[in-house]
Amino acid sequence: MPAPAAAPALPPTAPVSDETRLAYVLRHFGLAYAGVPGHLIGYAGNQLPVTVAPGSADFFTQNQPYPPAPYWREWRGQRVPFFFDAGAQPLLTLTPGRAEISADVVSAAFYLLSGWQEFFSDARDRHGRFPYAASVQARYGFVALPVVNYYFDVLKTAVEHATGQPLRPRPWAPGAPFAAFISHDVDNLHGGWKAPAKAALRAGRPLAFARQLWRHWTRPDAWDNLEAVATATAQHGARSTFFVLPQHRPGADGTPNADYRLTPRLWQRLGNLAKQGHEMALHASIGTADNFARFDAERQIVLDAEWCGNRFHYLRWESRLTPSILNQAGDSYDSTLGFAEHFGFRNSYCHPFFPFDFQHGQAHCFLEIPLNVMDTTLHHPSYLQLGPAEILPALTPMLAEVEKFGGVASVLWHNQNFDPANVANGPRQFHEIMGWLRGRGAAFLTGAEIWARFPAA
Repeated sequence: MPAPAAAPALPPTAPVSDETRLAYVLRHFGLAYAGVPGHLIGYAGNQLPVTVAPGSADFFTQNQPYPPAPYWREWRGQRVPFFFDAGAQPLLTLTPGRAEISADVVSAAFYLLSGWQEFFSDARDRHGRFPYAASVQARYGFVALPVVNYYFDVLKTAVEHATGQPLRPRPWAPGAPFAAFISHDVDNLHGGWKAPAKAALRAGRPLAFARQLWRHWTRPDAWDNLEAVATATAQHGARSTFFVLPQHRPGADGTPNADYRLTPRLWQRLGNLAKQGHEMALHASIGTADNFARFDAERQIVLDAEWCGNRFHYLRWESRLTPSILNQAGDSYDSTLGFAEHFGFRNSYCHPFFPFDFQHGQAHCFLEIPLNVMDTTLHHPSYLQLGPAEILPALTPMLAEVEKFGGVASVLWHNQNFDPANVANGPRQFHEIMGWLRGRGAAFLTGAEIWARFPAA
């Protein structure tokens, strides 16, 4: 097993005051619900209609990655972990025109949404990623629960009581209770023949091996299937976002990049898909998540204009470096933040959000569309190893949480896993997930369409 990568040195950080946390959290609360009145919510002592009891003490003046254990409360029929909550008082006290929240839901929401744990933790896996095993989501078992949305629901209940006016989730499309973002990382186009050829060779079947070689040289590869992928999503009324990987050579650490080159013929095919309404985005290669010059060069190769979407290859993300690279590139979106090891919510939130800039004490300008489900996670021998019939039942409770809060279900299915020979996490499992989303009335949107609905930070 390769050794974990070392985290880079912690950069200088700006103080994170009560006002900073409050501004960051309330901005996202206002993005989640339409018509939130201003100057309504504050910490106790501010004489505002909705007050939150401060509970974080001096935690945010230190560089500790993990707060004290949460206190578990029941909210909307769900056990929810509340950080910075002593648990001594009822969660919500309502009096005429006022609401008092006894748990510090502002600090708790900031802690999870900002990614504080991974910024201040030195834990990294062999790919330089913050590992799921080191997270509070794994430690306390709530990775499939959008905890920040529950905190926001407490705030929503308090605001509705204080104002007498209901708050509605921001709509994605008429009649759609939530949205879905369907994407495909195009890592490989030419490797579909290898597994059956190797299997034939191991089994001592030379004729079968020769047949695979002949097909490889005379027929299109089963993974060279971008048009078929687009057709598969279109069957459900959706359009795909294809993340295109421009680097053919392996990374400096030997990690593979694309097994194809961006030839004129491939560009023509991608252009035809774009004309059908599908989206092309950047799948930035190994070595770009911590190097702006490399990232910017690849961005200009793939997007060739005002840039829009990105996802880093292997979900590489160094929380102390990568957000600043994206911020420097400008106002657009990324969709890297998910745990490779488990489906769910890496920042415990089921909506897009603006990541926090620890060096300047404010939100970054790029939008993050979190990644909830990756096909590799579901069956990879190092990850969950779910059986084919187990995938949709395992995902349904998490997807139902997205629907409950009117969020975005982000699903990544690699084009190579549309190979009909894949019966583990292949086309059948993809169509089962898409059928569930369509049956629940999800609005299928591209990343650019989601990004366009958000004002810049």
